[in-house]
Amino acid sequence: MQTRRTLLHRGAIATGGAALALGPGSALAKPGRAAGYGPLVDDPGGLLDLPRGFRYRVVQDVEDRLSNGALVPGDFDGMVAVAGRRNNGVVLVRNHELRARDITATKAPVVGGKPFDPAAPGGTTAVEVGPDRKAARSYVTSSGTLNNCAGGGTPWGTWLTCEEDRTTGHGYVFEADPNNPDNELSRTPIRDMGYFSHEAVDIDPRTGIAYLTEDDFRGSQVPVDKEVPGGPGVLGITRSSFLFRYLPTNRAQRPGALQDGGKLQAMAVQARPQYNMDLGQTGERFQVVWVDVNPQEPHDDALAKGAARFQRLEGCHFVGGAFWFDDTSGGEKRYGQIFRLTPSGDPAGGGIDTLELFLESESREQVDAPDNLVITPWGDVWLAEDGDDGNRIIGITPGGKTYTFASNRLNDSEFAGPTFSPSGRTFFLNIQDPGHTFAIWGPFPRRNAGGQRAMGAAPPRHRWKPKVSAELREHAAKNDMSPYEAAAYERLGVALG
Repeated sequence: MQTRRTLLHRGAIATGGAALALGPGSALAKPGRAAGYGPLVDDPGGLLDLPRGFRYRVVQDVEDRLSNGALVPGDFDGMVAVAGRRNNGVVLVRNHELRARDITATKAPVVGGKPFDPAAPGGTTAVEVGPDRKAARSYVTSSGTLNNCAGGGTPWGTWLTCEEDRTTGHGYVFEADPNNPDNELSRTPIRDMGYFSHEAVDIDPRTGIAYLTEDDFRGSQVPVDKEVPGGPGVLGITRSSFLFRYLPTNRAQRPGALQDGGKLQAMAVQARPQYNMDLGQTGERFQVVWVDVNPQEPHDDALAKGAARFQRLEGCHFVGGAFWFDDTSGGEKRYGQIFRLTPSGDPAGGGIDTLELFLESESREQVDAPDNLVITPWGDVWLAEDGDDGNRIIGITPGGKTYTFASNRLNDSEFAGPTFSPSGRTFFLNIQDPGHTFAIWGPFPRRNAGGQRAMGAAPPRHRWKPKVSAELREHAAKNDMSPYEAAAYERLGVALG
């Protein structure tokens, strides 16, 4: 097996340094669309293909050791970059999506001093990265959890790590503080944020409300007659995952405040109980309401109370007044959907939130299984894919155009943890297995809050937006559904009388 160091040795010979420069003389450009930053160039190091002019460095991998001499744990996943306290550096806080069966001779668990469950191998680590984009120090920030998949950063500089699990004693959100690592807070579940198969979370900095995605694999098999992965006539899976929000009692926005309790709610489409978001179409807008759910059984309670159903929710990011999230297998062809939720403000104001389907992928080339999601400092949506045929970082502009920023040469593993440094000058990214954390830099646009707000208000522009006839609109009105919902039923061959 070729290790990262073998590949980097080749790359260093080819490029003359450890930081691989994908510039004009480094490789032949791949054919592709002239969008985003242009076509990708082949990486002589065999890890990442990037556009011309961008460079990367491997910050850390599973062959390295933490500062205390312990092995770096495996299965890198969700991650955030926060400002460091020393030498103008950055601290990465990183998830490790580990279960007991994942631990091998070459894949170490997270070993901390104060584990939540000593038998559980998951948790989080931190890597201090200097201005030279090299690791200066690394250490455990939380331990004793399971399947730490995604999560989200907080406005006050901590990391909310989510257990994508639902076994006895596991299925919670924990708060890890890189400035106070492996402390009592890191081993205390935020129980009011719910016991379910958590995926990601992010917080509206204006209100302190946390929004959470669920990635639940429970579902039922149904006959599939349309052209979908697997072919016509096969059994498909219809799943139920929900979008939740947490209204914290303490809105102080400081470490530990979320532990002071709060209310958990699930999102529902107004006047449409148990609405299936697979029926939505690009550009369709929904008015949504929130229903209180039992935090100990939020999934079943949301289902019983008519919350809107998704397939499998994944990454999310709250920026520019909008909450973005994706469904990795949503949509008619199961290639994925990207949603935008625009809150009306504080719930006490009585406003109605708006949900919009921003993009539904129609092909693997366009977007294939979107997973972790981040809004760039200048406003584009960037998606980390988790598909079957190689994975990419896909960008979406406010104009609705998609482009490829990076391609994973280790095609048997997924990209994870996309995050930008506070300055916006460095993009950090993981490949899950074998674990690699990268720093990527180059001619990124400058940080632009106006661009992020523009993305939050941009109308979806998509060539597959359906045409709806006057007759179909009439049928939709008679059946108390939206025109796009009626169009979805028409494509499925359902008669509307």
